[in-house]
Amino acid sequence: MAALGIGQFGVLIALLNYGLQHVAAAQAALIFSLFPLLTLLMSAALGRERVTASLMLGVLISIAGVALALSPKLGQAQSGHWWGELAVAASAFIGALCSVLYRPYLERYPTVPVSAFAMAASVLFLALLALGEHWPARVVTFSLQAWAAVSFIGVSSAIGYFCWLYALKHESPTRVTVFLALNPVTAALLGWALLGEALHPAASGALALIGGGLWLATRPAITRVPAA
Repeated sequence: MAALGIGQFGVLIALLNYGLQHVAAAQAALIFSLFPLLTLLMSAALGRERVTASLMLGVLISIAGVALALSPKLGQAQSGHWWGELAVAASAFIGALCSVLYRPYLERYPTVPVSAFAMAASVLFLALLALGEHWPARVVTFSLQAWAAVSFIGVSSAIGYFCWLYALKHESPTRVTVFLALNPVTAALLGWALLGEALHPAASGALALIGGGLWLATRPAITRVPAA
């Protein structure tokens, strides 16, 4: 559980942040949207989940929706190397692997202790990793506003992580991770509502695709009753 917490709450975030330093946010989000597809393939390979046509189609349609949502920003110039793209892809791979491997522990133990143990292990790992950036000396220079922002991000991340593990406890990994496709559209809608940012026409089409993909991926399997 400690290794899974370090992987999903520590290494994943570190790789994603590194990738964002070298690749545009739109490209990074599109690469990271492969998370559900990787989860489906790993879960099926380990015998944890059965691949159905509607599940696979739903995942692929949701990825197409993400691509459409990010299409206005996909023409940004790149630095010419692939380290950023590889880091983002690696973060998606680690997240998918951890999401699949968490299930046995979540079935055995309550969600709150698993969340607390995994996050504590990841915080200790990140604290040691960040010693190279001299974080103890930097922390004392934080303003009250900075501490408020850090506290908000920490509490909201903890709540989100608990909800994520709770969902993994009760649903298949692919059905949980496919909802990550909503991230770009949700960010665009919140930016429009709270920050007055322009809403690109592609957002409505992306939302329709993602909604259709989610419906296909999460609808109950149809059980055929043999004729008497």
